[in-house]
Order: sequence, then structure tokens, then C-alpha cells
Amino acid sequence: MEENNQVKRNLKQRHITMIALGGTIGTGLFLTSGATISQAGPFGSVLAYIFIGIMVYFVMTSLGEMATYLPTSGSFSDYGSRYVYPAFGFALGWNYWLNGAITIAVDLTTAGMITQFWFPHIHAWIFSGIATILIFVINVLAVKAFGETEYWLSTIKVITIVIFLIVGVATIWASLTGHNGNIDVVKNLTAGNHGFIGGVTGFVGVLLIAGFSFQGTELLGVTAGESENPEKSIPKAMNSIFWRILLFYIFTIIVIAAIINYKDPRLLNPNSTAVMSPFTIVFKNIGFALAASVMNAVILTSVVSSANSVMYASTRILYSLGQDHGAPKVFGRTAKNGIPVVALLATSIICFITFLTGIFGTQIYLFLVDLSSLTGFLAWLGISISHVRFRRAYVAQGKDLNDLPYKAKLFPFGPLLAILMTAAIMINLDPQQLFSPQWGQALATYAALPMFILLYFGYKWTHNTKIIPLEEVDLSREK
Repeated sequence: MEENNQVKRNLKQRHITMIALGGTIGTGLFLTSGATISQAGPFGSVLAYIFIGIMVYFVMTSLGEMATYLPTSGSFSDYGSRYVYPAFGFALGWNYWLNGAITIAVDLTTAGMITQFWFPHIHAWIFSGIATILIFVINVLAVKAFGETEYWLSTIKVITIVIFLIVGVATIWASLTGHNGNIDVVKNLTAGNHGFIGGVTGFVGVLLIAGFSFQGTELLGVTAGESENPEKSIPKAMNSIFWRILLFYIFTIIVIAAIINYKDPRLLNPNSTAVMSPFTIVFKNIGFALAASVMNAVILTSVVSSANSVMYASTRILYSLGQDHGAPKVFGRTAKNGIPVVALLATSIICFITFLTGIFGTQIYLFLVDLSSLTGFLAWLGISISHVRFRRAYVAQGKDLNDLPYKAKLFPFGPLLAILMTAAIMINLDPQQLFSPQWGQALATYAALPMFILLYFGYKWTHNTKIIPLEEVDLSREK
């Protein structure tokens, strides 16, 4: 009996484009963006999103160049092993898989929290459990079913953001021209210390949360492995990355900060008693109670969509590790429909265990967000390093850059800036936590770093691997 071990290239251009547009709109933007405003103030939160947005732009153009050259489900884990160092790719892959399992748990916890808007007396974990079953069923079907699901859910999210921005801008204009006295935009934007809370410490403290909002952008690189025509679909999706970041993140945060005061108790923070999406709060503040309820429903579907996308991506990373001997071989097998079912089951189990720890309150929820954010930053750091090595090897081996299907802009400035910014954020998170009696918070913030180092050196010592010389880097276009 022939063993199945290959995924199927059934994601069409429209799937890839819409996943790129809406795949990153989820928990981070719809819910935890309120935490940045609460903790850093209006201008502090906007600045944090701009800072992270610049970094993510260059990370994504780097990933786009490699994904069009070598489309693979292992994405940046494969690129790290091939272009840098086998131990590097191994650590990146397991790091991202862990990140995925935690992120799914955060999304599932969020789904339950959002339902409290309608059902405050029913345990949130019941709705989280329903969402868990739903995303498992979607992912166990053929990849085309995943693509169709994400296509329509992403369409809803994109339309929702556009409507929100139109309504939000109209509300801000009405306030500034004196036609809406219920909302004081100027007061909200200048609240605290001229729009900043906590100074530099407050700004640095929310970079992780802002980073969490952007996580999922790298999903585009993973979908390349199952795209019908990655050389066309990936560059087309990449061309919209700048406008996606500007429209979906920067403008949205500005609108939220202008309409909601940073002291609003409904924003997500450790002292919250009633957590609500800032999008829902905006409509309630405007006076559209029905619209607020509809928005909450959209946000719920968006969070489920986010969990669905991350489940897909983390499953494919584990599948790739199984194929490349970075994980037990059984994870590299697929069912007849091309789905790596064993990898999916393993991811679901770890996600469920993590989810159980997140049902005990907001503080543990933020604990998971912090832990997930740092592992995401490590993935972005790996993408940028791999791209620098890829380009250097490409030139060292005498290849023509004009032959690349997609070229990242501003090389080498872009990836080098992304490397410096990512490293600076991880180094300057909050060193004082290491000496704080609240060891749990320090564990959440820094745990991913020693885990990555252990994975890296563990593989290096057991396999006796070395950094690949540029002239020997495998630049073939076959996985």
C-alpha cells in the first residue's frame, strides 16, 4: 500500500489574495488592540502600531521573495534550514508550531469571551469548545474547503473594517465640527500625558501586544506550498501589503483611540471585569446598539477565522518537520485528501491543553498573549535572517537577480532594519520583570527565548551541523 505524504496544490488565486487581505484580521486587531490604548494611551498605541507595521512590511517582502522562489508548506522553517543552518530551521519550525498552538488557544478563549456580550450568565468555555470542534472539522477536510471558508470569512472581515473606518471617520468629523457632543475626540486623543501613558516604558510594554495583532501575516508564505500558481498569486498578494498595514491597522487604531477614552473599563486590561472589543465599544459610544451587536457577531466569526488560519499554518509546519526528519516521520504523512491528519491531531491536542489554562481569567489570557507574541517575533527574526542569507548566496553563486519571480524592495536595508527592530524589541521587553516577585509574568514574556536556544543547540549537538557556506547553499527550486 502506497504511503501518502504530499499535500495538494488546490488553493486558487482568489483564495490566496483574500487570505492575504483578511487572514491577519482577528484577535489581535479586534480585541487586544484595546489593551494598547489602555496601557500606552492613544498616541502611544498608534506609535506602537506604526513601529511594528514598518518592521512587518520588510519581513513580509522578504518572505514573499523566498516563497515565490521556493513555495513550500514548511515556509520559513525550510528556508532557515536550507539557507542558514539546519539547527536554525529546526528551532524556527518547532518555535512556530508552539506559537500556533498557543495562538489558537488565545483565539478560542477570545471567542468565548466575546459571546459574553449576549450570554453573560453562560460559561464562556462552552462556546470556546464549540469553536474548537468547528475549526478541527474545517481543517480535516480538503484544503480547498479551508480555502473557501477563509475566502468568505476574510471577505466579511475586510468589508467590516471598511464600514467601521467610514463610520468612525464620520463620527470623528461630527465631533470636531460640533455636531456630536457625546464624544470628545480631542480630549480622548490628548488624554494622559498628551496622549502617552507610562512614557517609554508604556510604549515598549505594548509592542508585544501590537506585535500579536500583526501575527498571521506570515501565513501567506505557508499557503504558497498549496497554491496552484505561487509565482503569480504570491507577488499579487504581496503588492497590497503596504496598504493592508496602513488601512487595517494604523487607521483603525487612530479611529479607536479618537472615540474611546483610554480609561474606559471595558477595554482589555488586567483589572477588567467586563471585556469588550473596542470595535463594539465604538458603536455603543456612537449610539448604534444594534450595529454594536452585529459588529460583535462579525468579530466572533473573525476570531474563529483567525484560529482556523493558525491551525492550518501550524499543522503544515509540523508536517514539514516530519518530512525533513525534524519531527517523527508520522507527522509528515497525509491522508488521501492531502491533509496531514496526524500533525493536525497533535496541534489540536496541545491547543486544547493550552486553552484549558486560559479559561481562568483575563490575567492568564494576557499571559498567553505575551507568550505567543514573543514566539511570533522569533519567527519574523528567522525570516529576515534567512532572506539575507538567501540573497547573499544567490549573488555568490553568480545568479541574476532579475530572474527572481519577486524581488523584495530596499534590500539589504529592509531585512537588516527588521532584524535590528525585532532584536531590540525582544531585548528591551521589560528586564525588571526578571527580578520581580511576579515570576509568572516574566515567564510568559521570556519563556520562548530559552526554548528556542535549547532547540537550536540541542539539534546542533545531536546532529553536529555547521553553518552552510554561501557557495554551498542549496538554491534549487525543488523541495
